[in-house]
Amino acid sequence: MFSLYSLASVQLLHIPDGFLTLAVSLLCWAATAVMLAVAVRKAQADYNERLIPLAGVMAAFIFAAQMINFPVAGGTSGHLIGATLAFVVLGPWLGLLVMTAVIALQALLFQDGGYIVMGSNILVMGIVPGFVGYGLYRLAASRGQTVTLAVTGVGAWLSIVAAALVTALLLAFSGTANLALVVPLMMGVHVLIGIGEALVTVAALTFVMRTRPYLLDDAHPVSGGRWVLAGLGVALLVVLLAPFASPSPDGLAWVAGQQAFLNRAMAAPYQLLPDYTIPGLGETGLSTILAGIVGVLAVTIVVVVVGRFLYRSPHSRAGTRL
Repeated sequence: MFSLYSLASVQLLHIPDGFLTLAVSLLCWAATAVMLAVAVRKAQADYNERLIPLAGVMAAFIFAAQMINFPVAGGTSGHLIGATLAFVVLGPWLGLLVMTAVIALQALLFQDGGYIVMGSNILVMGIVPGFVGYGLYRLAASRGQTVTLAVTGVGAWLSIVAAALVTALLLAFSGTANLALVVPLMMGVHVLIGIGEALVTVAALTFVMRTRPYLLDDAHPVSGGRWVLAGLGVALLVVLLAPFASPSPDGLAWVAGQQAFLNRAMAAPYQLLPDYTIPGLGETGLSTILAGIVGVLAVTIVVVVVGRFLYRSPHSRAGTRL
């Protein structure tokens, strides 16, 4: 079983196995599978080969940023989820596939989040926050840069609150926590965490709008190669900050401690790079940085491979050149 210390390393809303019942986990998997099937078909229909490197860079940045926990009042911490940012820059369908790749890699390679509940984690970290944030962005996309950024910031904040609410409901439906207690606890802490999400999202989009505005233009082809290397460089620089992340438990871990269901968390059946460290190097700053670099490169490769698969799929839209 995880201790309070070890579960503190579980990132924002990464649900471990044991927190949800099998029935709830399977229902989440069913809903997630349907959305992923739609995402694959839509991504193929709207396929743009030049978006794939951008998707890889976005995945690398989100993975790296999720390693940086920032302190929140009350002895908790939070970090960027990045779903709103991914959906806005890449579109909702490719953005969802990017978030899925990040979440799956975190579980399979770093044992961050459960396997049985992976569908639940994709739901609460990809689908729910992504569409909430993207929906508000689309409402303001034609109203000028200032309004767009302001509304998108609100959307990013609301996406975290919505994800926290869904997580609380899943915990309550599983009998893990009392509905009347877990909802206000999860909502209360994530109302604060969402502020960080909004600030990072708005800052990233402001940078894109000022330096590469065509990335947000659906009709403009994505071109250039130097920015890809620059983007990966930024992600790797973010990884260097990982050893300085807040050691405080994240929102879910804090609520689990308050509601005394931490002991329900199940240990992973195997350990590859547990808690974002390299075996043999211990829990040192160097170990964390090297593990982060492995993750950044791995998720970039996975997303690019998935993108090539979409390109070669027999279900790709007619006329796509081979």
